Amino acid sequence: MSSLNGKVALITGAASGLGKAIAELYAQHGASVAIADINPDAADKVAAEIKAAGGKALGVAMDVTSEDAVNAGTDKVVAAFGRLDILISNAGVQIINPIEQFAFADWKKMLAIHLDGGFLTTKAALKHMYQDDGTGKSRGGIVIYMGSVHSHEASKLKSAYVTAKHGLLGLARTLAKEGAPHNVRSHVICPGFVRTPLVERQIPEQAKELGITEDEVIRNVMLKDTVDATFTTVDDIAQTALYLATFPSAALTGQSIVVSHGWFMQ
Repeated sequence: MSSLNGKVALITGAASGLGKAIAELYAQHGASVAIADINPDAADKVAAEIKAAGGKALGVAMDVTSEDAVNAGTDKVVAAFGRLDILISNAGVQIINPIEQFAFADWKKMLAIHLDGGFLTTKAALKHMYQDDGTGKSRGGIVIYMGSVHSHEASKLKSAYVTAKHGLLGLARTLAKEGAPHNVRSHVICPGFVRTPLVERQIPEQAKELGITEDEVIRNVMLKDTVDATFTTVDDIAQTALYLATFPSAALTGQSIVVSHGWFMQ
């Protein structure tokens, strides 16, 4: 595998959870990382922590549903670091409700953050990845979308989330074909349940909606179909993102990588 030395990565939703873990690991392996988040203070704090540990980092305010904000933030990263090699489209939220009670505004919000955000950040990144590297070839790059086991499976109460995560597969596969002549690869990482703040909030919400205890949500909903009743960890996902970013050839592109303790097998 190649090193991330000299590479620049833009990671959305990186002020906490999976995005933060990926940013920290990438920085440890030599990448300059842009911590993009809708909360600029939180983004700056994570960037400062990475720099204090000897890494290179920049906090970037970014609302991934705003084309202007995405373009401005991406251009800021390139202005600061000189290039963009890796995009991790990770920003996401969760809203649960049965379909008949799901507010249309919540549906649009979910698709805007997950799908519009994936599209807008990709479009902005490709402007730099498709640029000539001075030898007549494109600079290239890698785009990784944060999907879910719900990119392949469905669960009750998550119509918008499941729909959005399925949609990322189509975007990644299309980019794999369009990006190939420009040396751009794409992937979707599909985690099982990881105990991030996003998932922690779901436990009491699902317990209330399903009329069961929080322990039953964990045992009988979140971990029921795993092979070992174990949560996926943030490090599991960060290590997968590192593997995909350092894989040496386009033999691996357009792929959905499921990291779920066997919850979904393909």
